[in-house]
Amino acid sequence: MDIVSGTARELGPELMQRIGRYRHKVFVEQLGWHLPGGTDGMELDQFDQPDTLYVAVQVRGEMAGIARLLPTTRPYLLSEVFPQLLDGEAPPASAHVWELSRFAATPPDVAQAGNAFGHLSSPLAVRLLAESLAAAAGRGAAHVITVSPLGVERLLRKAGFSARRVGVPVVSGSDCLIACQIDAHALPAAWTAHEALSEHLEPA
Repeated sequence: MDIVSGTARELGPELMQRIGRYRHKVFVEQLGWHLPGGTDGMELDQFDQPDTLYVAVQVRGEMAGIARLLPTTRPYLLSEVFPQLLDGEAPPASAHVWELSRFAATPPDVAQAGNAFGHLSSPLAVRLLAESLAAAAGRGAAHVITVSPLGVERLLRKAGFSARRVGVPVVSGSDCLIACQIDAHALPAAWTAHEALSEHLEPA
């Protein structure tokens, strides 16, 4: 298993193409999202900018998970597309708050992601989320905020992350969405899952 993080320039064009194709496969082909950037087998949008941070997981040479992190000091998904989730409050705009979006984890033995957070109960998804929070913390984040299905809040807490709802649930299409804030420095379950993840994913 290989986990890397960085901006597009730091990761290089080849890995960014793999990330774009993986996002298209998960969000457009499997989940059926109608995304403006989902063309030509790639899924990138207006929030993929030079300072956007990516986390990518590859297992046995295959892309198995991705996450996107954006500083809230510039336009981001929650502020531009889902401000109604904040119940009238101003969207965060701080170098200490980053947004997590385009999160998906597809373990090799699972056919497809089940929702925007993939299989959050899997060791792979827990590890990817932990690595994403650590990457954001390394760039100065104290908290990470995300647009999530309602049930993700419970799954985050069950996995040991420190998460709380911000604003009120809003029905969007077939989903009930919330804005959820996660402590970027509280990672107990994620890091203790590391050995179990390695045993499950690494070839013998």
